[in-house]
Amino acid sequence: MMNFNIQLFADAQTNTTGTMSVEMKTFYEKRLIDQAEPRLVHDQFADYYPVPQNGGKTIEFRKYDSLPKASTPLTEGVTPNGQALNVTSITSDLHQYGGWTPLTDVLQMTAIDNNVVQATRVLASQAGRTMDSITRDVLAGGTNVIYAPKQGADGAETAVTSRKALDKSCTLTPKLFFQAAAQLGAMNADPIGDSYVAIIHPYAAYDLKTCKEFMEVHKYADPDTMFRGEIGKLGNIRFIETSEAKIWKDDTCPAGLAVFGTLVLGAHAYGVTELEGGGLEHIVKQLGYGDDPLNQRASVGWKGMRAAERLVEQYMVRIESVSSYSATAAAN
Repeated sequence: MMNFNIQLFADAQTNTTGTMSVEMKTFYEKRLIDQAEPRLVHDQFADYYPVPQNGGKTIEFRKYDSLPKASTPLTEGVTPNGQALNVTSITSDLHQYGGWTPLTDVLQMTAIDNNVVQATRVLASQAGRTMDSITRDVLAGGTNVIYAPKQGADGAETAVTSRKALDKSCTLTPKLFFQAAAQLGAMNADPIGDSYVAIIHPYAAYDLKTCKEFMEVHKYADPDTMFRGEIGKLGNIRFIETSEAKIWKDDTCPAGLAVFGTLVLGAHAYGVTELEGGGLEHIVKQLGYGDDPLNQRASVGWKGMRAAERLVEQYMVRIESVSSYSATAAAN
């Protein structure tokens, strides 16, 4: 998981001068984690690849191909030829991201704690959404796509072969997810726990929840084993709802309609980096840092390193559809 390292002030004096006690550091660190981590839904099912400090800015993701079946009977006393392992590597560059906000001495003289807390809350939300969207956009570029078919008034379906060809009738149905699960099963994709996982936007989930096959999470026999953000299941697919699920609304989409991407994932489909000492860092600077002779400026900020890659295309399927909210939804 990400490392959270808060860089605050060394001495534990009073708060009116911009310094903070150890207890307050702990409080602010928890605030950062609480605000950022729940939004990292797209990282929840990734394989983590550690990058040691001073290990360069490029990471190599590696996977081993399956060996063919050994269907030829052995000859008594004869050792068969060995089979070489085939390793596929994918390289990705690490990039650093971050943001900050200034705090003035006037603000700090009136309500320092509230301002630092509020700045931490807002910046933590930014950090979480930033890191999550980086992974999401990589996943949304996958090559295995199912387009929701057009549905006639009589129930007849017409296949759709591009995002642009979708129309208002192309909403999510249970059949699409059974198809996605069949594709993952045919590719020998392992489940994540006991099921495959779908990451879905609330607007897209709205249409699916009305289907009688959808089981809401409160009806589970064992609700304590839920994933973060889980709302229910359909067959052997568990659904994770997030407002950060991918939405397109551009020239690739039907006129005036947003298109939603729902990811259906098996285990080991993608990887993200875990940089030792640089996962996600919360930084608070006291009044007078840098070129500030009158002690007028302080700041709160964050920074982090990130890389994400699809490792096995066959272990993920993206379903593209419209929803009842496509006319008003915005791209993200």
